[in-house]
Formats: sequence, C-alpha cells, structure tokens
Amino acid sequence: MPRVFKYLLLLCCGLVLSGGGLRAQNFSARDLTRAQRNGQTPNLYGSNPFDQTGEEDEEGGDRSDSTKRERRIRKPLESYFFDDSLRALPNFRYNISERFNRVQVIDMDSTLENFRIDYPFYREDVGDIAQGALGQSSLPINYFRRPTDPDFLFAQPYGAYTFRLENIPFYNVKRPVTRMTYLESGQKRFREENFGILHAQNVSPTTGFNIDYKARGTRGQYIWSRTKNHTLSVAVNHTGRRYSIHAGYYNNHIEQQENGGVVGEWAIADTVFQMPSGVPMKLAAAEAQNTYRNNAFYVVQSYGIPLQRMTDRDFSMAELSAVYIGHAFEYTSWSKTYTDLRAEYTNERDHRDENGDFVAATDEYYKNWYINPQRSRDSLYERRISNRLFVQAQPWDRNGVVGTIDAGVGVDLHTYSQFAVGDYLTGRFRKVKETSYYLYGAVSGKIKRFADWDANARFFPTGYRGGDLSVGGHVALTARFRGHPLILDGRFSVERRSPGYWQENLYTNHYMWNAPLERETETRFEVTLSSPRHAFEAGLRQSIVSHPIYYGADACVAQSDEVSVTGAYLRKDFRFGGFHLDNRVLLQWSTDQQVVPVPLAALYLSYYYEFWVVRNVLRLQAGIDGRYHTKYYAPSYDPALSAYYNQREIEVGGYPYLDAFLMAKWKRMRIFLKVQHLNQDLVGSGAYFSAAGYPLNPRMFKIGISWGFYD
Repeated sequence: MPRVFKYLLLLCCGLVLSGGGLRAQNFSARDLTRAQRNGQTPNLYGSNPFDQTGEEDEEGGDRSDSTKRERRIRKPLESYFFDDSLRALPNFRYNISERFNRVQVIDMDSTLENFRIDYPFYREDVGDIAQGALGQSSLPINYFRRPTDPDFLFAQPYGAYTFRLENIPFYNVKRPVTRMTYLESGQKRFREENFGILHAQNVSPTTGFNIDYKARGTRGQYIWSRTKNHTLSVAVNHTGRRYSIHAGYYNNHIEQQENGGVVGEWAIADTVFQMPSGVPMKLAAAEAQNTYRNNAFYVVQSYGIPLQRMTDRDFSMAELSAVYIGHAFEYTSWSKTYTDLRAEYTNERDHRDENGDFVAATDEYYKNWYINPQRSRDSLYERRISNRLFVQAQPWDRNGVVGTIDAGVGVDLHTYSQFAVGDYLTGRFRKVKETSYYLYGAVSGKIKRFADWDANARFFPTGYRGGDLSVGGHVALTARFRGHPLILDGRFSVERRSPGYWQENLYTNHYMWNAPLERETETRFEVTLSSPRHAFEAGLRQSIVSHPIYYGADACVAQSDEVSVTGAYLRKDFRFGGFHLDNRVLLQWSTDQQVVPVPLAALYLSYYYEFWVVRNVLRLQAGIDGRYHTKYYAPSYDPALSAYYNQREIEVGGYPYLDAFLMAKWKRMRIFLKVQHLNQDLVGSGAYFSAAGYPLNPRMFKIGISWGFYD
C-alpha cells in the first residue's frame, strides 16, 4: 500500500485520540418509530443539508428573505425506489438490478458485526474453500452459492473481491461520508495488508456519487504466494421523481504468484519446518504467475410515465399507475496472462521402501507442454458489450397484488481471443465473435404485509446461446408470532444453459481441448423458515443437474450424466445478557462426489461477549471464531486453468481453525485485534488445509482500524 495512505491514517487516529471527533448523525428507523409513539412528527427526510434557510430570531421568525429561501430549498428524495423508512435514514446503500427496474438495499457496514472477518470469502454462511491467504482464490463450500455465469470463468474464483454490475454499491447520504480502513498482519517481509477508502456524497437529495477503492494482498507466508488485488468503482446515481440513472466505471486488477501447493501433506502436518517460507512447494522454482485485468463501463436508466394525474399530495410515483421505459448498457473486458518456467520439484517423502524408510522422488506439476517445452505465456481475452431495452408496467401501485410487470429484450456481443496452435509463429490472436439475443420478463406483487411473490423468465431464441432458458418463481409468506414476523420463503427455478466458451475451446501450453459439450439443465427447490427477531433461519435446498460440466481429477474439462445435491442450513444466534453464541451449520449430500464434492457437515461458530465500556461512546467485543468441516476429497486449484478441479488423492478436513479477537467501536471508529489460527500446534492433526494441497495461513497477529467521517 502506498506509504502516504499509512501516514494519513495515522494522522486521523491521532486526531481522534486527541479528542477531535465529529458529531455523528444517528437518526434511524427505530428513532422514527419511537418518535411516532411519543406523538412527535420527525422529518422523514432527515436533517436536509440542502435546505439553506437563514437563522431564526428569538420569536421564531426567519431573518432571511422568504423568496430567496424558497428558491434555495431543494426537492426531497421522491424516488419510487425508496419508502419512508429509508428516507428517514441519514445514510443508506443499495445495489441495482441487472435486468429489472429495481434496487436492493444492503447494510452500510459501519457496525462491529463481521468487521473482524478480513477475508471477504468467509463472510457468507459457513465460508469458502480457499487457497489460504488474502487476495487468493476461493470456492464456496455451499454448493448453492457457487457461480453458474458462463462469462470469463477464470475470474470466478475471485468473486469475493471483484466488482461486478450486480454488486456495485450506490449511496444516498444526507451528509458526505468518508471511510478509511487499514488492516495488517505478520512480519514485514510476509505482511498482509488490506486498505480501503470510500467517499460518498450527494449534491442533492436525489443525485450523488461515490468512489470506492480497495487494495488487498500479501507478501506471502509461504514461498511464492505474493498477491496484489486492486479494485476501483466510480459511480454516479440520480433517483428522481420520474427519471433515474445509475452509471459508472469499475476496474479489477489481480496479480497472484502461483506455488501449486505443497509437495506433500507431510510438509504441513509433521511441522518439520520452523518457518512457513521453508515449506517446499510444487511450482516455487517455476516462477508461475497469473495476472488478471478488467475494465468496465455501464449505464442503467429509466423514465417513468404516470398514467394518473400527479398532485402535490403524491409524494412519488410508487402509489400511482405508471409505465417505466428503460435502457441498460454495459461494456466489460477481461484478460488473463499466465506465465511459468519448466522446473521439477522434489518430494522427500514420496513413498516408503520395503524397510519403511522414506524415498524421495522428483516430478513436474504439469504433464503436458504443447506449445513451448521450456516456458509458458498464455494470454486469454474476453469482451462483452451488452444492450438491453426494457419496459415496466405498474398497474395500480408498486406494492399492489400485481405490483410490477416487466418485459425486455437484449443483445450481447461476445469477443474471445487466444493464441491457438500455429499462432505463435504469426504473433496474432485468434478472435472469435458471437452474438446472443434474448427476451425476458417478470411479474411481482405483494399482498399487504402477508405475502410477497414474483416470477421471471428469460429465453434465448437464436444466436450464440440459442435455446437457453431460465424460469423461476418465489413466494414469501409472513405471519406474526408474539408480535414478531415469521417468514416462510420458497423458491423454484429451472435453467438450461450452454457451456462457457472456454469450457469448449481452450488452447494453452498445458491444456488443450476443442469439443462441443451438452447443455446443462438444473432444477432447484429452496424452502427457508426465518425469524429475524429471534436470529433464526433454517433452510432446505435441492438441486438436480443433467449433464453437469466440471473439471475432473486430471484437471481437464469433463461432463457427467446427472447429479443431485441436497443441502440443509441452520443459523441460530443465542444471547444471554452480553454473551453471544452465533451458530451456522451446513449439511450437504451429493449423489456423485467425483462430480460435485461437498463435505457432509461444515460449521461456523462465533462466541463472544459484548458490552459498553462507556455508554454510547465505547463498545467492546471479545471472543472466538471457529470453522470446521468433515473430511472429504476437497477440490484443488490449478493455476494454468484458474479453476478448482475434483482431485481424488487427498482427503481434507477434520481440523478446527480458531481465531481469537478483541473489537472496539469508539464513536465512529472501529478497531480490532486478532490472533488468527490460535490453535496451531494445540488442537488438531496439524493438516490445516481447506483446498487440497494448499495450507491455510499459520498463526498470525492482526490489527485493523476503520474510521468514518460524516461531514
């Protein structure tokens, strides 16, 4: 991380410690409810900084000219996207839908919850299968969270880090928000660093912009495991009474040295090496590295036409019959460059002889060198230009029994580039261009507070993915139990999808194939019962996949006949005074572990004590996080493919991984201290692997700080 950012963060900390704090704005939906009970009428729009009125005299009169004052008052947030409870909040954050004229409100990430979890791939349910360090690839343990999008498969293992249109954050803030975060751990030559800076600001109640930059990576506890992960998002949003637009640019840049994993499980389990940097790795001498680059521009806009006359009493179009016409455009390009040198590795404990003594053996990580027998430089490029036109009808009001009816048409222009056999002589990329056409639609509604429902469909009638189809439906029923909501949620989907281009066509130094594959057809059922008031959630999921595509034990693409996966998920958080016992349990069964390997059970437990040191000023948390899954043939990671493949040699699991932490929230500053992998050499066999062959990090001490400004 640039040194100037460190100095800036230290200066900010000094200002806080010296007492130079800014007063935060803490008005929330809970405050709104409390005020209404007391007979008060709070301002639903919060303290509007755009209302530039003059000072009041002792009798309540305004000293400024009333005509000028009216001219300077800006209109409040009147967008049909947001209800009164959201408008009352001082700040909120949301994502936009890729295809539909909707938004999804998400948490602002300003509390102590999950702040200590600095690896983003551990923040969802029970976590991910991971290479082990910050900035490295991962794959969700939960099969139902694994990506299915066929676009640029090589970037999918970094989905926890990268910006994409569906996760770009937009903000609406009453006052400018700036947040700086810095976390670090380990000795200087092995250090992990996690830096982030966010600035969000509204120039009016309806128009704002934000800049979000993150730099995450490590110098590597193990040899040849350095990573650099930089992401940037610049976004502009306007959500007016009729017209809305969300536009911006995002960039993802990833560099990862590849060591191929340990030469043998014994190198970790037997703890014969005093320093992690001494553990022998398969690709350490090959100097393998992957570099990924992504640039994207997008704009999503819509214009509302009310079908009823709007009056001054109509705060927004949400409660009127209306039609919205919209357009969405996205340009995104990805490239991947993989390099290595041919080199052997030595496994000092490859096998035992007849006397029981270890016998060393040498081997190579890759079995094939198709293009160059001494070194690799594989370059792959993918570009997609997407255009969509859509219309959304609002027959009565947005929260009616039939709230919205959506329809749209889209076209995607794909470009794929790579060196094929013979192209190394000319030095030119071979380009393939494809076009996809599709139609889509959806309908959604709400029956008061008791039910929400929606259904959607998308069909590719012709073009590159002609014949692909997806159909889905969802219903959520809400009942009241002792005054608190109890939600039964059901989902159903059927998807028929073509294989990705790279699954059928790949020319690299180590892997080559050019063969058509069958379409996958997947049917999913999901049922979830939850009670937010009681921090309870239980779910049952079922997936049946025909012709599943996967990477087999030889890391080559393969296809099977059919596989079925069943999952059961339970989350229950208990609280006894200041004690918190948070529990997440995932059970999974696969009918074919060679096609979809999953552990029978995976757990994430977080037990901590939380209390006020100084009421409304300083709050502390102290506790332990634990992760565990049963033994199974976990996938391993192949650097040349940038993909997880289903190896069948090593069973991984049965090892608890524990972190001890202390967190504090002082006004708007969050601080954490953590000992990661507390139980190293204390509990378990010592084989602390998540992905087969890739050890998790050893014991490390971490410190982190995040400070927010709201002026």
